[in-house]
Amino acid sequence: VQLQASGGGLVQPGGSLRLSCAASGRTVSRHAMGWFRRAPGKEREFVAVITASGGDTFYADSVKGRFTISRHIAKNMVYLQTNSLKPEDTARYYCAARDHANYYPGASFTAWGRGTQVTVSS
Repeated sequence: VQLQASGGGLVQPGGSLRLSCAASGRTVSRHAMGWFRRAPGKEREFVAVITASGGDTFYADSVKGRFTISRHIAKNMVYLQTNSLKPEDTARYYCAARDHANYYPGASFTAWGRGTQVTVSS
């Protein structure tokens, strides 16, 4: 399984970035896919997830209304559109996949990518 995240970078507060995750070995239409992040000195935290059906999405309270998770089945990719970025969004963002189609809070993810760095600073 390979999950290749890209799209990170340096952005000013209030700006936007679109993170992409190219998945191989996991089919986004059959597995729930998620984004997590880890800031320096902090533990990894959940950001967003989309179920295999695409019908359900879940977000951390800290990003709700600003971030949107989506997917492209034909390209087998998952995206995270990040808007209204804040300095506290600075972190390395990781794409992850479950073995199952569904998601519930605390559910495990078994495949992880190397991540892409997002830095929000003026």
